[in-house]
Amino acid sequence: MGLDYSVDRAMRIIFHLDMDHFYTAVETRENPELQGKPVVVGADPKGGQGRGVVATSNYEARKSGVRSGMPISRAWKLCPEAVYLPPNFPLYVQVSGEIMAIARRYADKFEQWGIDEAFLDVTSRARDFSTAENLAKSLKQEIREKEKLTCSIGIGPNKLVAKIASDYQKPDGLVVVKEEDVESFLSPLPVRKLLWVGRKTEERLKALGVKTIGDLAHFDPAVLTEMFGVAGRQMFLMAHGVDRGEVEERSEIKSISHESTFEEDVGEASTVMETLDALAKDVAKEAEEQRLFFKTITVKVRYENFETRTRSKTLPFMTNRNQDLQKTARELFFPYLSSERRIRLVGVRVSTLVSGERQQTLA
Repeated sequence: MGLDYSVDRAMRIIFHLDMDHFYTAVETRENPELQGKPVVVGADPKGGQGRGVVATSNYEARKSGVRSGMPISRAWKLCPEAVYLPPNFPLYVQVSGEIMAIARRYADKFEQWGIDEAFLDVTSRARDFSTAENLAKSLKQEIREKEKLTCSIGIGPNKLVAKIASDYQKPDGLVVVKEEDVESFLSPLPVRKLLWVGRKTEERLKALGVKTIGDLAHFDPAVLTEMFGVAGRQMFLMAHGVDRGEVEERSEIKSISHESTFEEDVGEASTVMETLDALAKDVAKEAEEQRLFFKTITVKVRYENFETRTRSKTLPFMTNRNQDLQKTARELFFPYLSSERRIRLVGVRVSTLVSGERQQTLA
C-alpha cells in the first residue's frame, strides 16, 4: 500500500502551549495555603459517597493515582486528605483569556484549543528551531511573571509533534523536536500517545505486537486499514510524524462544550446521566458568564469500542438557562442508554451563539 508519509517541503515551526493542571494551578494561585497540598477540582466527594467525576487534579494528588475523569468517589478513597474544590469556571475563563492574549502576540497564526491549550504558528518569527526555543522561553517567562502560572510548550514541524512534545516533560516543560528528529523522537513512545489511540485500540494493537509508535510506523498499513478503516491509515501516517493540519485562526467563539472521559467504561445509567447533568450545568454557567445565549444543543457519546455518536436539537428560542440545557440534553441522550454497550465518554455542546449584548429577553 503506497502511502505518502513524506514531510512538507516548506518547513513550519509550531508551538503547542499547554497550561499545567490549569484549574488547580489557578486555585492555588488564588489561595497560596494550598501550595504543596493535593488538590482536586470536580464534583463534591461527600465523604466518598459523591457522584460525578474529577475535572482535574494537581501533581500532588496524581501521586496518589487521582486522574481526570475518575469517579469522585474513587478519588476520595485514593486521596481522602486532598482539598476538594468545585469548579470556578468564571475565574478560569478570565485567567484563560489573559493567558491567550499574551500567547497570541507571539504567533503568526493562533488557534486556541479549549480553555488551557493553544497552537501557535511562529514560522515567520523564528528562522530556525534554536530561535524558536528562545521565543518559547520568553513566552513561558511572561506567563509566569504576569499570571504566576507555569505552562509546558512543545515545538515541532507540525501540530501533531508539537502536541506530543508539550506533554513530554510536564510540568513546566520545553521540548524541541526538529524536523529531522521527528521519527526518532516518536519511535520509543507508547502507541497510546497518538491521537485516536485509546485504551481499546491500544489493546488491539498490542495483540498485534504493536506497543510503541515505532512498531506502528513499521507495521503493514494495509492490515491497519483493514482492521481500523480510515483511522488505521491515519494512525500509520501519524506514527511517521505526518500532520498537514494548519493552525487556524478562530475570530469568535462558535460553541461551548465540556466532555468527561470515565476512567473505566460505565454501564450504570444513573452515573452517566449525573455526569451529563454536571456537564450541562458547567456549559450553561460558562455561557452565562460570557453573556452568550445559545439555540442548538448537542450531546456526544463514545462507547467502549470507541464508536462515537452525536445528536443535536435546535430550540425555537435563545436561552442560557441550565434547566433548558439539562432537560434537552437528557432527552437527546436517552436513546443512547438503551444500548447494552458500556460508555467511555459523554459530552455536551451548545452552538448558534448570540451575544447577550444583542439578546434582550428570553422567549
